[in-house]
Amino acid sequence: MKRIEEWANKLIASKIDPDLYSRYNVKRGLRNSDGSGVLVGLTGVGDVHGYIVDEGEASPVEGRLRYRGIDVKDLTVGFQNEKRFGFEETAFLLMFGYLPEKDELKDFSDSLAKNRELPEGFKENMIFRAPSKDIMNKIARSVLTLYSYDDNPEDRSIKNVLRQCIELIARFPVLIAYGFQAKQHYFEGSSLYIHNQQENLSTAENFLSIVRPNKEYSRTEAEILDLALVLHAEHGGGNNSTFTVHVVASTDTDTYSSIGAAVGSLKGPKHGGANHSVSMMMQDIMSNVKEVSNESALKEYIRKIFRKEAFDRTGLIYGMGHAVYSLSDPRAILLKAKAKELAKEKGREEEFSLYEEVERLGKTVFEEEKGSKVICANIDFYSGFVYDMLGIHPDLHTPIFAMARIAGWASHLIEEIVSGGRIMRPAYKYVLPPQKYIPLNER
Repeated sequence: MKRIEEWANKLIASKIDPDLYSRYNVKRGLRNSDGSGVLVGLTGVGDVHGYIVDEGEASPVEGRLRYRGIDVKDLTVGFQNEKRFGFEETAFLLMFGYLPEKDELKDFSDSLAKNRELPEGFKENMIFRAPSKDIMNKIARSVLTLYSYDDNPEDRSIKNVLRQCIELIARFPVLIAYGFQAKQHYFEGSSLYIHNQQENLSTAENFLSIVRPNKEYSRTEAEILDLALVLHAEHGGGNNSTFTVHVVASTDTDTYSSIGAAVGSLKGPKHGGANHSVSMMMQDIMSNVKEVSNESALKEYIRKIFRKEAFDRTGLIYGMGHAVYSLSDPRAILLKAKAKELAKEKGREEEFSLYEEVERLGKTVFEEEKGSKVICANIDFYSGFVYDMLGIHPDLHTPIFAMARIAGWASHLIEEIVSGGRIMRPAYKYVLPPQKYIPLNER
């Protein structure tokens, strides 16, 4: 429609002058002038630490991530040494603020397992009769539709919200798996595989069994997916999707509206899609650098990516750098160690070594091009490679992020209900000149 294009061009031309943001000291993107986030709230769920500010100067330090005050490294080493899966324990810790005893952990895990099944008729009517080309869109629509299957959707008592959150944590894996199967069948012409869930499996094991045609997986595969879920489960209140939970929940709306909004936030490629971009970048590097073992050639191609001369010409070395972490991302370190183990099992050790080289050379190129600025690999740098080794389709990479982060979202939702109490309403300053009304026949 010609009018649509005309109107669109007018809107593009109405862009606000960027200089006005500085003139009015606007914290654009809720960022301070030094790039740090504007302090807008308090939380007791997750703590992200990546630098120290001394007399206005940010000094880089090794990254630290704590869940309810417990270092995520200590948490993961703990359950891994005991040969246990850790996502269920992590979800409990995030929601209730302490590590569960054996009986509590069993009761909580059993509760998740028993709530995995979708309401009667849901998968047939909501998922298979209304498939989506994007799985994140399917999750958001499914979450909002679950409101209609809830006998008590508007009750914001903590007991009821807790019940809703447990159901959502339990159901996200099946919403994702079935949504993916429907997409593959109706849009890609693939066979439709619908597997029943098993209550005796962990979240990671159950997901692998229902998303794979043959239902088979190795212990190492389940362990690394479980680790990825733990490391993605929470990242403080300042990330976009978690902040969205706080913003929407502050209006006293229902659980499904708050979580559905968070899914929509995570769907955006600036938030949840970086791991796929890393995978695409690595494929591009392997296609364009004849000998990836040639350090000089590899480094110069990475420099071309940085200078917007190669790959997607954005100038981004995907998976490198973070808004908070400076010297290191603890999640990337933990996932990288397990990725090395899986690469050995899958016979992809050379590819893993290439990732290590791109990580090392990416830091060097960035420092050479930008001066003294320090960056590190973030979790997205290795998570896409991990999912690829697991044979998980790229369409599922961001949904798996959501499958993990629902535990953090639920925890922040409850925190907002308990400790918030005031609707969030930031200020915007009007900056355009006034206009006079002109009668229709005089325009």
